[in-house]
Amino acid sequence: MKNSFGNNLPIVNLYKNKSLKSGIDTQLLYGDNFKVIKKHSGWKKIRIKKDGYIGYIKNKKFSRTIKPNFKVSVLKARLFSKPSLKKKLKKFLPYESRLRIVKKNGKFGKFEKYWIKISDIKKINFKYKDVFKDIKLFKNIKYLWGGKSYKGIDCSALVQIFFNHNNKYCPRDSKDQEKFFRKKIKLKNIKKNDMIFWKGHVAVVLSKNKLIHAYGPMKKVVIMNIKKTIERIYKTANLKVTSVRRN
Repeated sequence: MKNSFGNNLPIVNLYKNKSLKSGIDTQLLYGDNFKVIKKHSGWKKIRIKKDGYIGYIKNKKFSRTIKPNFKVSVLKARLFSKPSLKKKLKKFLPYESRLRIVKKNGKFGKFEKYWIKISDIKKINFKYKDVFKDIKLFKNIKYLWGGKSYKGIDCSALVQIFFNHNNKYCPRDSKDQEKFFRKKIKLKNIKKNDMIFWKGHVAVVLSKNKLIHAYGPMKKVVIMNIKKTIERIYKTANLKVTSVRRN
């Protein structure tokens, strides 16, 4: 399809404007397909197929649309030059990368010119019954506005990436997620996997008393007490919980 491409780099930053100073809005992971809306000097304005997000990426040589049959299911999957543990490279693919395995050799699968361990990937149609089963993989990963990987992640990406991994649509930004997940829950009735929203922030409930979120003030993904988190955000940012939503 004309103007349709696939990201064949591990992570690509998508910027708000045609400037590195404009800030990262989100990221393309390996295997994310996109459409070029307009070309600029040194930049491309694109729309990400997965969530419709629009922004600017630096001009690079991208592949045609990728038709994946596997996805990365570990925090960071190491790549190899040959199907051998002795041939490891200093290259990694982040969780939720999508790739087309064309050949298998023992415990390895081949895509493009690289090999990856079969144990680090799952078939494209695989789904967990628990959408957030893997969320603790990101514990202690640094907070990065617009980030979506082991190199850094923000609060709404920590939600989106797991719905995407389970082949479900989820908006990129927390304000849109709050609208998208329509089932409202009272705070006293929260249970595992509910999502707690504040203006500009979201956290995922792990249990009656605990939540996990990519929390800017602590500069990383942390597990915290729900009541203390609510009190802390109100005290430091003067923000109250806007809603609790259930998938």
